[in-house]
Amino acid sequence: MSYKVLIVEDMPELLQAMSGFYREKGAGLFEVVTASDGNDALAKVAANDFDLMILDIMLPGASGFDICKAARAKGDCRIIFVTALGSENSVLKGYETGCDDYVVKPFSLKLLYAKSLGLLNRSVKTEDSDLLSCGSISLNKRSMIVKVKEREISINAKEYFLLVYLLENKNSVLSRKDILEHVWEKDLTVTDRVVDTAIMRLRDNLGEASGQIKTVIGRGYRLTEE
Repeated sequence: MSYKVLIVEDMPELLQAMSGFYREKGAGLFEVVTASDGNDALAKVAANDFDLMILDIMLPGASGFDICKAARAKGDCRIIFVTALGSENSVLKGYETGCDDYVVKPFSLKLLYAKSLGLLNRSVKTEDSDLLSCGSISLNKRSMIVKVKEREISINAKEYFLLVYLLENKNSVLSRKDILEHVWEKDLTVTDRVVDTAIMRLRDNLGEASGQIKTVIGRGYRLTEE
């Protein structure tokens, strides 16, 4: 796995030192893109998807704050400000703009690199924990998007939470009572028949993946890989 990083710094010597350190230390882990002014950086943000950005704030053209805002409007990316602006107001503005970390110059390249790895590793773990999958069915708990073979499908709220419970317990037999307690919680008006109806509707919406939800006669339901 490799990460695409944008380093924006208007001091040529520092830009060279930072980019060289990430290339050499990472030994292929980082694809490094650089920019020495804000307007060039904005163009590169618009044209690329970066995993990490290291931004100076005081730049020719657009500021680091502007670049951070543009990146946040486009999508999710780890962002570290590296700047001489060390006042409390500047640091607060950095976090309010959307940065993940704020480093004041002068700084240690080794420490900056370690911070970068920590943010990226945390991001990967979060994404992994948000994604549930079984066979051709996938569900992202953060975006609440459900897909069958990369085709997004629409399901209602109860079907969504029912599918989450099935995915979290894939290959296990879940009784109607288990499903009621976890999906409908304390709603005493709900009966086993409601579970059967919800399963039926979920199967209809899953289309070609409907067969992954197996009926285990006399016991309940099980979600399988195929």
